Amino acid sequence: MKKAVAMSLTKGWELKKLGEVCEFENGDRGINYPSKAHRTETGLPFINAGHLKADGLDLDKMDYISRERFNLLGSGKIKKGDILFCLRGSLGKFSKVQEFAEGAIASSLVIVRPKSKITTDFLLLYFESSMCKDMIEDFGNGAAQPNLSAGSLKSFQIPLPPLPEQQRIVAILDEAFAALAKAKANAEQNLKNAKELFESYLQGVFENKGKGWEERKLGDVCEVMNGGTPDTTVSKFWDGEHLWITPKDMGKMKGIYVDNTLRKISDDGLKNSSAKILPPNSIILSSRAPIGHLAINTKPISTNQGCKGLVPKKGVDTLFVYYFLYKSVDLLNSLGTGSTFKELSGSKLTTVIIPIPSIKAQQIIVEKLDTLSAETQKLEDIYQNKIKDLEELKKSVLQKAFSGELNTSKALV
Repeated sequence: MKKAVAMSLTKGWELKKLGEVCEFENGDRGINYPSKAHRTETGLPFINAGHLKADGLDLDKMDYISRERFNLLGSGKIKKGDILFCLRGSLGKFSKVQEFAEGAIASSLVIVRPKSKITTDFLLLYFESSMCKDMIEDFGNGAAQPNLSAGSLKSFQIPLPPLPEQQRIVAILDEAFAALAKAKANAEQNLKNAKELFESYLQGVFENKGKGWEERKLGDVCEVMNGGTPDTTVSKFWDGEHLWITPKDMGKMKGIYVDNTLRKISDDGLKNSSAKILPPNSIILSSRAPIGHLAINTKPISTNQGCKGLVPKKGVDTLFVYYFLYKSVDLLNSLGTGSTFKELSGSKLTTVIIPIPSIKAQQIIVEKLDTLSAETQKLEDIYQNKIKDLEELKKSVLQKAFSGELNTSKALV
């Protein structure tokens, strides 16, 4: 038994099912369904979940079918003003059709057309609300590839005020959301500016070299070590105490540390592979899928073959090399080879030229970069929290709207 919406309705509001106030139309899933072979360069749009955006359809990625193929379809034909709702994969994604008067939908979508008791804009607000998200969670199948039927969507409950109240709510929220969007855009620009300031300073450090700097190969100032993977089917290789990291693990990391939740391999596991133990204060660089994730380990660690370990030699500051690699991601990617995915070989990495001053100068530079990096991180935290707060405020305003608590003068409270 599916849950009902537990709420007391404002006077004059009704609790309706979407099927009572909207028409639904699935795509044609029969023998005439357009396969990839039926796609054309131009023609009528054939819309899938990947084309749905909050502000309309993604025209740059749009697929097309011929008029002849379109005419064969018995259903799933769009009209301007329709709402498209995703039933599979990106469950709950939606968009209003504003760009096309004709077209067809893929089987992952359903067309939702409001009837006379609900406005399109009010329905769009509902699809964006936490109430709709709760319904998706309630009716969804909970599988790894979540999906929903059009029949289930018809059973979603929506608190519905009279049309004039719907229009009033939409007008208030349009104004409120415009203000929130502007504030969010400002915070995102400030966040971008903070990052660019640090990266500009970092770039300048290595471009504006002073007296006594030398250009050395990375292989001359660091020992570059490849990683490896023991046989994953042999349990004794994975019952040890040596931390083992992959590029995927590094993608979860923020800053310079190593997470103790990493997998661990045994001495036998090391012997069974080309993995080596990197001493603390080494640099770990992901060398494929993707190239460029960086970390400095605080404990001994080994890596898989998708990472390279760099152990700085005497007279070389680890963080100096780290900052050089951080600013050189584009260069490292340009040296990668491979058709399935790019990979940076250890031999290529050793030939990268690094400008390097005396150890004392390295340490002074690192101290300045650390200070600026810490200040930049503080700013990033402030702006990211601001963006998060604005997103939560938007959710709160939507919640008020569907609870009948929206007051014009207090829409953003």
